[in-house]
Amino acid sequence: MSHHVHSEHTLIRSRSRRWRHVKTSTVVLIAIVLALTTCAWISLVFSSRSIQCVTARQGSFSIFPWEPRDLYNSSSPSGSNQWLRNMGANSTGDLKMDHILFGIAGAAQLWPHRKEYVKLWWRPREMRGFVWLEQDVVGEPSDEEYLPAVRVSEDISNFTYTNPTGHPSGIRIARIVQEAFKLNVPGVRWFVMGDDDTVFAADNLLRVLKKYDWRELYYIGNPSESHSSNTYFSHGMAFGGGGIAISYPLAQALSAMLDDCLERYPFLFGSDDRLHACISELGEPLTKEPGFHQVNKHLLEYT
Repeated sequence: MSHHVHSEHTLIRSRSRRWRHVKTSTVVLIAIVLALTTCAWISLVFSSRSIQCVTARQGSFSIFPWEPRDLYNSSSPSGSNQWLRNMGANSTGDLKMDHILFGIAGAAQLWPHRKEYVKLWWRPREMRGFVWLEQDVVGEPSDEEYLPAVRVSEDISNFTYTNPTGHPSGIRIARIVQEAFKLNVPGVRWFVMGDDDTVFAADNLLRVLKKYDWRELYYIGNPSESHSSNTYFSHGMAFGGGGIAISYPLAQALSAMLDDCLERYPFLFGSDDRLHACISELGEPLTKEPGFHQVNKHLLEYT
């Protein structure tokens, strides 16, 4: 009886030791697997290929099929990418008025009257930009010295427009940023869009844009102060009547895909929602600055 009990205790202890050994081995194995997995993950995340994706805002837009693989490709026909690459690392705070290229949307029929609004804020010796019309204005008195140069927009008759209440001019105006970018004006950091009756407070605009790194993707503006307009269009869309600021890299990205994008949205109403739709495809949200007023009944801050 005693021998039997002793043998049983010995068996239990043996099984217990084996169980502890198995448990210990399992824990060690799991720890090794976790360590190897963690090392593999860290290697993947911090590899050069992954860093390129993580820092896409700094210039790599290869995650989009329509984008050039290298924003800073010096082989660009315009040479403007080489200039962008060579800009100093601390060049965001030295923004000057001639670093901004204004794009003013107008209509030939209204321009003889609307140009008086532009004269209120335009500084011919400091500013650069163009008024974009659908055709030349004939017979107007020569006052170009007080105004930005007039350019005729490209033909948009091949684009599809199906909105029953709008006008195809929305396509033409949405393309201003693309046409302005294609001019390859040297030294441009920001493309600022507005209507021909938008009044810009230029010094305030300059001060606001200095807050942002123009070498990254930025779509800056503000929704309408009309709740019904925001509800109809979007609460995350900038309105051209209040002004829209687009950084150089975003303008470049848009220029590469805008025409194809516009064909995907023939049903939209105007230029602002088309531009918003295409910038959204690039993954860039609106950076809201409340001084961009779409309703002019308030005290103007930036526009």
